[in-house]
Amino acid sequence: MSLSRRQFLAGLAASPLLLNTSVSAANPPSILVIGAGMAGLAAARALSDQGLKVTLLEGRQRIGGRIHTSRVWPDYPMDLGASWIHGQKQNPITSLANAAQAKRIATSYDNAELYIDKRLKELGVKGTNETALEKLVNKALKQAANLDEDISLQAAVERVLTKPLSPAYQAQLNFYLNSTYEQEYSGATRELSAQTLDDNEEFEGADLLFPQGYDQLTNYLAQGLDLRLGQIVSKVNYEKTGVTVSTQDQSYSADYVIITVPLGVLKRNSIQFNPPLPPAKQAAIQRLGMGLLNKAYLRFNKVFWPKELDWLEYLSPDAGRWAEWVSFAKIGAPVLLGFHAADRAREVETWTDQAVIADAMKALKAMFGNAIPQPVGVQLTRWSQDPFAYGSYSFNAVGSSNEDRQALANKNGRLYWAGEATHSEYLGTVHGAYLSGVRAAKAVLKLV
Repeated sequence: MSLSRRQFLAGLAASPLLLNTSVSAANPPSILVIGAGMAGLAAARALSDQGLKVTLLEGRQRIGGRIHTSRVWPDYPMDLGASWIHGQKQNPITSLANAAQAKRIATSYDNAELYIDKRLKELGVKGTNETALEKLVNKALKQAANLDEDISLQAAVERVLTKPLSPAYQAQLNFYLNSTYEQEYSGATRELSAQTLDDNEEFEGADLLFPQGYDQLTNYLAQGLDLRLGQIVSKVNYEKTGVTVSTQDQSYSADYVIITVPLGVLKRNSIQFNPPLPPAKQAAIQRLGMGLLNKAYLRFNKVFWPKELDWLEYLSPDAGRWAEWVSFAKIGAPVLLGFHAADRAREVETWTDQAVIADAMKALKAMFGNAIPQPVGVQLTRWSQDPFAYGSYSFNAVGSSNEDRQALANKNGRLYWAGEATHSEYLGTVHGAYLSGVRAAKAVLKLV
């Protein structure tokens, strides 16, 4: 039996949206939410269902933010942004998916196959050497934790290496660092903090994909909301008596504003604040990192790889090059999804589509042989070039910490803040964004 939206909201024990708060019908405060990604939608949904007047401003001509389901292939929706519920147990996104009746399918890193480039095979490489490398990196991180000053993950690893590496071992180390850290956190090893990069919590359980698209959840949350698409916010004037928000062609006034734009947008100073944001918040914006993880969906006329696999891994001498692929064969789709992260992703973004496709096929031919077919369809992302994101998700850069995330989350007068970058425990995740929106809504509800 399906849940109504109100039943879902009322039943979220882990992060209750509905408080025991009654909003007076006489003169209820007006609220603006800037950004219709998961954080903004969660906040607006909670406040609207409490009877508050909420207007949601979104610069794009669609909702979802960094959740973006493409239906270029009508038979196979593909998520260009967020793809997974990471850890489904007690995860609020699982509850939301249940309410939206969104089908899910599990993927597991245990269900993977490693393909080794022939150049490394000629050097005697037979595997990833993961156990030894994990021990090495853990030693590096443990030593770095005791340093007076933060250093990068790359510098931490270099400190514990006692001799020059062979080309084979270097390739294995590069693969381990890329697949374990760069693709996880979206930052380069030279950027990631050795002391705070993994200062986050995780939900237990499986990682789940949405065969029919993640936007089922954002569409569910958006039902009945006052959405204003194509409204690009340029100025926010906040005073003791209220807030005025200016877009390219309109001005909006409200008692309170919840800002949910990505860290990348804040870093670019795309929005002018008057008065300027406090120094602590500005410093946090600068210190935290905005990472990049790009996707390349390749559709073929048939599945030529093992259908039972979830992940295909490619170990080559070229650091970060097409190291991980996800197979969609188990949902019947002849589609492979390849990733590039951090520095490699920034480089590949400058290539033409044709160059990206050619390089992807070169990697796949190294894995499966030259007889594989050419793709019949391709979808590529370039998230750092998106003016409403300027990147994929945040990470703890060298010199940053969760105190910076708290500083980013702190309210400023009538301005409240949400988004994955403001969540100290679940940074860089959809559930972190969602919970931050809940948090901001609860803070506003306490005032009314």
